Amino acid sequence: MKSYLLSALLLFSCYAYVALGAPPQQQRGPNCRTHPTDLVFIVDSSRSVRPSEFEQVKQFLSKVIESLDVGLNATRVGVVNYASSVKNEFSLKTHKNKAALIQAVKKIQPLSTGTMTGLAIQYAINQAFTEAEGARLRSPGIRKVAIVVTDGRPQDGVKDVSVRARESGLELFAIGVGRVDMATLRQIASEPLDEHVDYVESYSVIEKLSKKFQEAFCEMADLCSTGDHDCQQICVSTPGSYTCACRDGYTLNEDGKTCNACGASAIDLVFLIDGSKSVRPENFELVKQFINQVVESLDVGEDNAHVGVVQYSSSVRQEFPLGRFNNKREIKSAVKKMAYMEKGTMTGQALKYLIDNTFTISNGGRPGVSKVGIVFTDGRSQDYINDAALKAKELGYKMYAVGVGNAVEDELRMIASEPVAEHYFYTADFKAMKEIGKKLQMKICVEENPCECEAIVKFQTKFVHNHTVVSLTPTSLEAVSKRLTALENKITV
Repeated sequence: MKSYLLSALLLFSCYAYVALGAPPQQQRGPNCRTHPTDLVFIVDSSRSVRPSEFEQVKQFLSKVIESLDVGLNATRVGVVNYASSVKNEFSLKTHKNKAALIQAVKKIQPLSTGTMTGLAIQYAINQAFTEAEGARLRSPGIRKVAIVVTDGRPQDGVKDVSVRARESGLELFAIGVGRVDMATLRQIASEPLDEHVDYVESYSVIEKLSKKFQEAFCEMADLCSTGDHDCQQICVSTPGSYTCACRDGYTLNEDGKTCNACGASAIDLVFLIDGSKSVRPENFELVKQFINQVVESLDVGEDNAHVGVVQYSSSVRQEFPLGRFNNKREIKSAVKKMAYMEKGTMTGQALKYLIDNTFTISNGGRPGVSKVGIVFTDGRSQDYINDAALKAKELGYKMYAVGVGNAVEDELRMIASEPVAEHYFYTADFKAMKEIGKKLQMKICVEENPCECEAIVKFQTKFVHNHTVVSLTPTSLEAVSKRLTALENKITV
């Protein structure tokens, strides 16, 4: 009888641990305000932009506006609409609150003629950013930003006029869609180009770029409270900066940001990486950085984590099998040397390869060791994926799906293990993969079960050591007593 009562008390202690001892998740706080900015959107509505696509551009504008602190002394917003001619939809001085701006954006109609991007940028210099139109005097305290959205090759020059715009103090962002000329975007944008040039393959995903611009205009008061930091577990605020720390039972890695969450647990982890031509060489380098970011959090070793990488496009190529490398340095070096395949997107074929080959003993798979697959893709598969995706999960593999750009979210959900929401990730922008990497670092390794006896003993030791007192009201004590009595009665029967 005493042993049963002790079990019940331990169970109650476990509930207390979860309620009182579990570290709270860090969330994005309210301390992110936008820097005072004169912001003008320069939007292409030429005939190549279909009416439904132009509606998606307007949704993107509204999303960005929604995140801003709009006001005379905060951020002012204007919109310039262009095709063969330029139309000033509304000036920086026209609307003084977000609701009015969003309503005005909804009323904008496409012009549906040519593509005179240079003319539109010149209009911004001559008119949109003048004091007469509501722009403030140039000063270090006021940002001057123009966001150019276009989906085609301009019918006039943009290089010289963009130089003049930047010299006048404008910060230029260039967003390209579909068959846009990438050289044109680079001629428009401010330096550094990787922060000021964005590309999406269709208007259907442009709205997802809004997060990037919400963060671009955010002036950080407390980097930890806003959630915009690189710490994997705990962020500690310092004046104007932050440091990272780890929860009990974890150690901070050499990068000063990630935590070793795997301890000595064994895991066979394989990355299945899309190397199709739509990824583009510069983005493939970001994919390799993403792989190495996840590898950094693992405890790689002969008896611990093993890592393999498979690249696919129209065919499948094993870059290196599980267990070939037994330390992080060698794995990361091999990843950096990977050559970009290009060609098509045969995700189903790649998943079948994963099932038939990757986790086999001949390819380094270890019997009885947890099997994890991370599938990355940036587009719709050109073959059927359902059967192979289901088979992988039936075999007990834990499958994570990561999609970027034109990746199809239904396909990602089909690949991902249950619960699906915790095993698939999507972003419109390759540069946002770093954030996905942080989340995967936390999810891949299984954390200690707080209800195991060892965890309870650790909790109780820390409880006494910190001289913490749990205050139980008479009502709660009575409830606990009733539950223990009920348990005792069941046992007696």
